[in-house]
Amino acid sequence: MPTGQEIYNVDAEPVVARGITYTDQQLDEILREPIKDILQDVSGTDKLRELLSSIVSTDFEPGGFDELLTDNTVPNNWRVGEAIAEGFVTEHGSCVFPWPTSRDLKNPNASPAGCDLTGFRPTGDDALPYRFAFGEVKTSEQDKSPPDVMSSLGGQLTGLRDKREVKNALCRYLGHHAPKANWESMYKSAAERYLKSNTEDISIYGVLVRDVEVNSDDLSLRANSLCTACPKQTVIELYALYLPQDSISSLSDRAMAVINDRGTS
Repeated sequence: MPTGQEIYNVDAEPVVARGITYTDQQLDEILREPIKDILQDVSGTDKLRELLSSIVSTDFEPGGFDELLTDNTVPNNWRVGEAIAEGFVTEHGSCVFPWPTSRDLKNPNASPAGCDLTGFRPTGDDALPYRFAFGEVKTSEQDKSPPDVMSSLGGQLTGLRDKREVKNALCRYLGHHAPKANWESMYKSAAERYLKSNTEDISIYGVLVRDVEVNSDDLSLRANSLCTACPKQTVIELYALYLPQDSISSLSDRAMAVINDRGTS
């Protein structure tokens, strides 16, 4: 994931709020890796392949097994934007998001409900090395600062900060998938920190993906709002990722070109 250039800092202690820009060349690099793997859920496909490999036989229709494992769904532009945000948070915070919400969709063309990013962030504590990391993402082409989507993003982030029922539901969601997973120990560590802190020990990410002129107003008002009454053990980080101008409308095409190994425009 290319580093990008930090173009503004509107932190409102304890909330981090930064704007980061990317060139067109960097966007191509982003779409090649790791975004391609995120969109295709490579780790999930590999696990499913391993699970089913023992039943594969010559009696099966040729190509049927590979067809079963192949998702040909064309991602919407906003889905690619969400994947870019996930790649950024994964690298920037060394986070792990082990169970993508896309795996819960029975219809691949549906929009996933609930929190966009649910996983873990390292703490540097040998005893309890992981905490929960929850994130919300919005992709906007609107030529307005802040864009209208910041209103709904702000409400979602406030809910993650303040509403125990919202946080508890996400903890249960991950917990249902944790038994016997290779990240079960991460879950136990994060859950223990969460319970010991009275639900406060979590990291919250809000990411806005844009393709318009850089403007610190995109984050400043929301950062100032979220810093008020922020629990001491809750870390909130906001990022606006500025892609090249007018590039969001072509994200799906560019991502599919990479997935199909045709290169990018």
